[in-house]
Amino acid sequence: MKLSLSIQLFLLSCVYSICCTDAVTIQSNPSANESSIETEVNKTVTLSCVVQDPVDGEELQWYRNGELVSLKDENSLEESHLCVHPVTTDDNGALFTCQLKANATRKASIQLVVNYAPDLNGSEELRAEEESDIVLSCDVRAYPPLTVVWKKGGALLDLSSSTYHTSNDGITAKLTISNVKREEHEGLYSCVATSSIYGVKSKSFIITVDDKVMKFPLGPTIAGLVVVVLTILLAIFSRRERITKCFKKVRH
Repeated sequence: MKLSLSIQLFLLSCVYSICCTDAVTIQSNPSANESSIETEVNKTVTLSCVVQDPVDGEELQWYRNGELVSLKDENSLEESHLCVHPVTTDDNGALFTCQLKANATRKASIQLVVNYAPDLNGSEELRAEEESDIVLSCDVRAYPPLTVVWKKGGALLDLSSSTYHTSNDGITAKLTISNVKREEHEGLYSCVATSSIYGVKSKSFIITVDDKVMKFPLGPTIAGLVVVVLTILLAIFSRRERITKCFKKVRH
């Protein structure tokens, strides 16, 4: 049985009404770029959650990375505001979601993108003995990620040498020098990080190589002395009668 055109239009209008009722949107300051907000450390981000055509007393909820955010009662009805202040490095990548408490399918989400520079500056003095190993470490946590290179005496370090080993997990960049030699490894080193936003940052290291010190085997020596002392005491104890007679003869 075919439905009349007027009935079809009526049903379509009902479907459209159901789909679009309680639409949730998030407005932000600074303005979002599609589904993300770009900001920096120590800035403030304000989020406002709005329901289109709300029902009286309709309650909203905020989630940060899936965890419920505590709100005051008056800040959860029909319209809700959330302030992120100050923005920290931990907020980079954080996903904020606003939804209807009575219907979790009605929701909107926005993500923070936090730009921050690496904490690279100053210099550090290090000492190492000949033939030992030494590790140089730089904190390279930053966003966007950095490009890191190592230099010695201002020139790019030749990493083809088997004594140099580098690693970078996005948090710490390390240069390990194995089997240190004064004529080869003593001098000024630096880790140089290049950021597409913050430019070039660097930290320097001054390495001094000392002569190798022959380490005294303290543990075995103490053990040997204990054995010797106990042996002497045992010998004296076992010959105590003879020693006593000798003293008596000396007195007579």
